[in-house]
Formats: sequence, C-alpha cells, structure tokens
Amino acid sequence: MRLILTSLLFAGGLLYLFLGTGFMINPATAGGDFGIVPNGIMGHASLRADFTSFFVVGGSCMIWGAWKRKGDPLLVSAALFGLAIIGRTVNLIAMGTYTNFWQPMLVEAVTVVLCVIGSQTLPHHVFTGED
Repeated sequence: MRLILTSLLFAGGLLYLFLGTGFMINPATAGGDFGIVPNGIMGHASLRADFTSFFVVGGSCMIWGAWKRKGDPLLVSAALFGLAIIGRTVNLIAMGTYTNFWQPMLVEAVTVVLCVIGSQTLPHHVFTGED
C-alpha cells in the first residue's frame, strides 16, 4: 500500500511539474488550457510567475515527500491544492457553474486526499534539538 501511495504521489508531482513548466515556457497556451488569456506582457509575466510557482512548488513537495518518504512536504501540497478547491467553491457560489467545472476540483481533491494520507502514513521529521 505504501509503495502505491508513494508512486501516486510521485506521478502526481511529475504531472504538476510538467504543468508548471508549461506555464514557464508558453504561458499563453498553458493559460488557454485553464480558460485564461494573458493580457499583454504583464499577463504573460503573471502567468509565468504565479502559475509556475503554484504547480512547481506543489509538485516538487509531492515528489520530495514521496522520494524521501517524508510526510511534512506533503502538507504544503495539501494546503496549496486545498486552497484551490476553496477558491473554486467560492467561484461556484458567486458565479455559478461552467462546463465540466467539477473536473479540476476532482483532481485537486484527489491530490489533497493523497497528500493528507501520505503525510499521515510517511514519517515526519522530529526535532530533537541535536539537528
């Protein structure tokens, strides 16, 4: 079970790293896949900075946690994707639904669940004062 969990965390982390890299390399195309069109140079810069950092940090923490069998980095990913779900939920309440609105929420929810289970299953670093 632990091998399956770490494999899923690692694979999910790779997926998010690829998404983040896509925003760095070609923000207009990557943004279009998310329904976002950059407005000029500032829009491109914002997509490159914000979306790249979101996906690269979230994915890197998943890979780090899975590779090193550490639960702590997974909490960072769980927090990032959990806040994304909250943002999407607020948008649903404020603006209503759109076609396939549930798909990104499902992916984020699965990510949060995997990360929380991983953070509870994999060991945590215990500070002893001798580190």
